[in-house]
Amino acid sequence: MEKMPYTTELDTQMITTTTTELMTVRAHQTPEIVSTDWRNRLPVLTNRQVVLRELRASDATSLCALLTTEEVSRFISPPPTTVEGFERFIAWTLRQRTAGTYACFAVTLQGFDTAIGIFQLRETEPGFGTAEWGFAIGSAFWGTGVFQEGAELMMEFAFETVGVHRLEARAALRNARGNAALKKIGAKQEGILRKSFLRNGEYLDQALWTVLDEDWRTKAIWGGTNLIMH
Repeated sequence: MEKMPYTTELDTQMITTTTTELMTVRAHQTPEIVSTDWRNRLPVLTNRQVVLRELRASDATSLCALLTTEEVSRFISPPPTTVEGFERFIAWTLRQRTAGTYACFAVTLQGFDTAIGIFQLRETEPGFGTAEWGFAIGSAFWGTGVFQEGAELMMEFAFETVGVHRLEARAALRNARGNAALKKIGAKQEGILRKSFLRNGEYLDQALWTVLDEDWRTKAIWGGTNLIMH
């Protein structure tokens, strides 16, 4: 998904990119989700090496450093360019979460609390019947398994906690890494959205990827991994 509802005016387009991560950390045998009413506060989602948690204002510095590089930002709408811009973005995400229309998690690693990226979910129809998701992770963490673990947690949250029926993502066709990542987690490509994404003055074609709740529940996308909800 290349768009995010945020701008410097707090109303724009979506940060999102592709793959992910490493930093040798302790492994857990079973991923865990600690559940709350997500509109009041996001749950903490835990897997073998990844922890997804609520964004904090203090995450602005690391997110600005990691998500504004050329490698990360080349296929996404321009992210905030300053720490202050990320602070405004984080404040906006908290307001939207309270309104029940959007959720954004910081990506961290077991044993480390530094935010290295984000996963976000927004409704595209009232009640989250259909939702769009996106992700952006610092390039130093690409190709190490963090994306897949984070996606596993995020999709469990979307389908089991929020109650999403249809989950959509968009990726520029030129974004080979992003499209491969979505395919790897079991998303289905439904078509091509021609000239649907404006980046650096050029309209790019996008692939539309989807996962349905029935795919999640009946096709064992995660190969038998069991998530525990508390």
